[in-house]
Amino acid sequence: MIVDLHTRIWNSVDSLGDAIAAQARRTREDASRAITASFDVHEVAMAPVSVAVVHGLDSHLLDARLDAGAVAAEVARSKDTLLGFVGLDPLGDDPTGRLHAAVDDHGCVGVNLCPAAGGFHPSATPTMELLEAVAERGLPVYVEAGAQLAREAKLEFAQPFLLDEVLRTFPEMKLVISGFGEPWPNQTVALLRKHPQAFTDVSGLVSRPWQLYNALVSAWQAGVMDQVLFGSGFPAADPERAIVTLYSVNSLTQGTPLPSIPREQLRGVVERDTLKILGLPDPTPEDAGDAKSSSAFARVVVESGPGEAGAERK
Repeated sequence: MIVDLHTRIWNSVDSLGDAIAAQARRTREDASRAITASFDVHEVAMAPVSVAVVHGLDSHLLDARLDAGAVAAEVARSKDTLLGFVGLDPLGDDPTGRLHAAVDDHGCVGVNLCPAAGGFHPSATPTMELLEAVAERGLPVYVEAGAQLAREAKLEFAQPFLLDEVLRTFPEMKLVISGFGEPWPNQTVALLRKHPQAFTDVSGLVSRPWQLYNALVSAWQAGVMDQVLFGSGFPAADPERAIVTLYSVNSLTQGTPLPSIPREQLRGVVERDTLKILGLPDPTPEDAGDAKSSSAFARVVVESGPGEAGAERK
């Protein structure tokens, strides 16, 4: 089974607030074209995966919100393949109340925090009080390190090392750091070595193969590859592109003395049992048939070469 741990759905990028929308457009190759992340586009993009997690977003600092109701409405359109994570801002209005409403009324199964976008310290009192409630509900936490960072975001709060106190305080809570905590992947790998309940994913790096390669080598050499999960970061990238990039990442070092990451380790990232690891429910019907595999993508990379595969599958 392939699980995409990091996706979003919106009808307009402007729903993320002016600051994030402006940054998203600025970093596109075609700045005049708004990012498309509607349900229909998302559904097509998720064809290679069995389950996708749809994230909310909450930031009073950036005036950005994809609330639990919006997430739940999209998840309800494809209950057999989608799960929802509520976005929460510890500095916003009644975050603990929003947490309970998201779980009890909207069926959310995890929490998304973005310290940089929210402008809050990961271990400040308001954050820890919210996380205590999250831990009591037994929910996993996804910490978005810096995707779609707007100019007004506070990057100093995105450093993975700031999560060490959180992980020490809540040793049973599963916590995922997005995209190896880029631009601090070494901090993330150190946290993974220190805390067995800490994880990361590859979202945000799959469009930058060299950074992805270096992060994966660090994780492999540190012995924490089992804590690396799959996430595309849709709509910034899609699962198909992400899988092909993962399987072809060793092509960057062909003919050099640099290490190659074993293929079984790369396949492990793509096909990790993320639902079981994070304690998430499996929305797929019992009679859904065989779980999707990444083997076909691996064959494309091997048979046509990584460059051609990436070109064909854009």
